[in-house]
Amino acid sequence: MPTFTAPDGTRLAAHLSWDGDADGDGEPVVCLPGGPADSAYLGDLGGLAAHRALLRLDLRGTGASALPEDPASYRCDRLVDDVEALRTHLGLSGIDLLAHSGGANLAVQYAARYPERVRRLALIGPGTRAAGVEVTGEARRAVALSRAHEPWFPEAFAAFEAVAAGTGGDWEAVAPFFWGRWDETARKLHAESRPRNQEAVRGYGSDGAFDPDATRAALASLTAPVLLLTGEYDLNSPPASTAGLAALFPDATLVVQPGAGHYPWHDDADRFVAATAAFLAARPG
Repeated sequence: MPTFTAPDGTRLAAHLSWDGDADGDGEPVVCLPGGPADSAYLGDLGGLAAHRALLRLDLRGTGASALPEDPASYRCDRLVDDVEALRTHLGLSGIDLLAHSGGANLAVQYAARYPERVRRLALIGPGTRAAGVEVTGEARRAVALSRAHEPWFPEAFAAFEAVAAGTGGDWEAVAPFFWGRWDETARKLHAESRPRNQEAVRGYGSDGAFDPDATRAALASLTAPVLLLTGEYDLNSPPASTAGLAALFPDATLVVQPGAGHYPWHDDADRFVAATAAFLAARPG
């Protein structure tokens, strides 16, 4: 398990997943989890490690990374320094960067600040706050209604409507909407993917974390190719909002994975790996 030191002295950890027969150029893909969550839930991303070495970063205060002395350093824009410290530690002039969910907000801010350091950028079920792309209630509701045939739908939809209306609602009851298959494996993975450090959760998107206008302006000149892959059923990152994010990049490929939710490598690993591995294997430029 590689460890390294952030600029403020916080000790950070990353985890290597790699099939020894993996092809590719031998350099790892740096993988960012969905905001301040332990990166363990990413696993080998459905077998992507058979094609490229994956280096999963535990953000500060999560997983095997240390708690910072300054809780304000949990803020998303400040975590850009941690990603850059990892690149420096690896001795790479540029990195392939993959991010899931809320981690996409960190990845795009890194790309905005260090565009010359990004070779390829893969955003999976991406969060869009950093770029100021709105996810409308109507878009989420349309995705939710597309699951009306599921046996769990009535209870989950009632909870979704209550949450959307601000009248309460049980977020745990909404959980099936985030998975293409709500089975025992999904239930287990859902429990494992929940953030444990609530202070980090609060700090991640706190005041000042995002400057959408500046980020959008910087992304407009990003030369690196970008993959945006989301699930057909992704309630967090509906295809419409992911398409809006894709429109901000000069060289973007949008993939909507059929039958998938917010964790597409779980719902159809073969389809996810085929699309993502092909993108990561392509030569930039």
